[in-house]
Amino acid sequence: MPATPYVIRPVAGFERMGEENAFAVLSRASALAAQGRDIVNLGIGQPDFPTPQHIVEAAIKALRDGHHGYTPSTGIEPLRVAVAADVQRRLGAEIDPGRVVIVPGGKVTMFGAILMMGEPGAEILYPDPGFPIYRSMIEFTGARPVPVPIREENGFAFSAEETLDLITQDTRLLILNSPANPTGGVAPKAEIDKLVAGLADHPHVAILSDEIYDQFLFDGEQHTSLLAYPEIRDRLVLLNGWSKTYAMTGWRLGWALWPDGLYDAARKLAVNAWSCVNAPAQYGALAALTGPQDCVADMVAEFDRRRHLVVDGLNALPGVSCTMPKGAFYAFPNITGTGWPSAKELASTLLEKAGVATVGGPDFGIHGEGYIRLSYANSAENIARGLDRMGQFLATERAA
Repeated sequence: MPATPYVIRPVAGFERMGEENAFAVLSRASALAAQGRDIVNLGIGQPDFPTPQHIVEAAIKALRDGHHGYTPSTGIEPLRVAVAADVQRRLGAEIDPGRVVIVPGGKVTMFGAILMMGEPGAEILYPDPGFPIYRSMIEFTGARPVPVPIREENGFAFSAEETLDLITQDTRLLILNSPANPTGGVAPKAEIDKLVAGLADHPHVAILSDEIYDQFLFDGEQHTSLLAYPEIRDRLVLLNGWSKTYAMTGWRLGWALWPDGLYDAARKLAVNAWSCVNAPAQYGALAALTGPQDCVADMVAEFDRRRHLVVDGLNALPGVSCTMPKGAFYAFPNITGTGWPSAKELASTLLEKAGVATVGGPDFGIHGEGYIRLSYANSAENIARGLDRMGQFLATERAA
């Protein structure tokens, strides 16, 4: 009798790792399109603009100039200096280029910070609904994920009081995200002030501030960076990058600012995990920061126009209501009035039957039920087509 085949499996912990279901939706939408279906993709958070040409040319020039080898693991010095100069110009905050690490995408900073702070017995607070990789990585480390509710009645911003009440002696890390994915919410400065003041009573808690959408703000909103609070600078990890701001998602480029106590661990993680970021891509990133910024302003203005289009269209749909997002490029409509008890089921059926890709709110956390996410990082024409299909679907289809 043949022996039972031995199945190689990863060590304990990997079964707890989740994923970002927006990519699963993208995969299914692509498969349907390959079958000849006309799919309007309002699911993936990717600007539909090309990377500005001066950035592309800078990377090509870097290749032609012979930048084919390794760079320092923390990134080339001119790029780290440019990051510090950009932060000074836009946010009025001085940062040390020697504490900047250039990384292959924003997720790497999440991974590093959560890996450093998470272990069995520890607690990590994260926004819910929020970017799904936060919880996935927390669970991978064995730490206990503690959701910070992000409520529609608060304009999809956290409550400082509610957040501080969740902190215990076991809390190691607090994750913040403003402007936010998936809601488009922006944390008011007054609420951040209260939170930072309250954190004085919890010096054992590190902060990861995900500010990747910091230039996507509307209606006169101003970005309040956690860098504006020197009293927490010694425990603040800041996450930012080029993917959204300069339409460079496929370039896989991000940067992080690490405090003194964590910087060397971040440097060693770079050495062990990816050696360095693609050399010519770093020269493209340098051109992005030091070159003309009108490309950013033009993109934000177009997103603002699409924001009104998508919100007005959603509010005209039967059973749907949508607050106006103040940042990022996502709308997070409330679909509880449609009669569909499951947001994921509605999102899935919209894709299969109406040819419109969206993401169910529960993919972003337990507080996401009753909502779906739409990205308006697609053309106005496609947004209008998608909304029209959704209207026809909701007028004729009912939940099973």
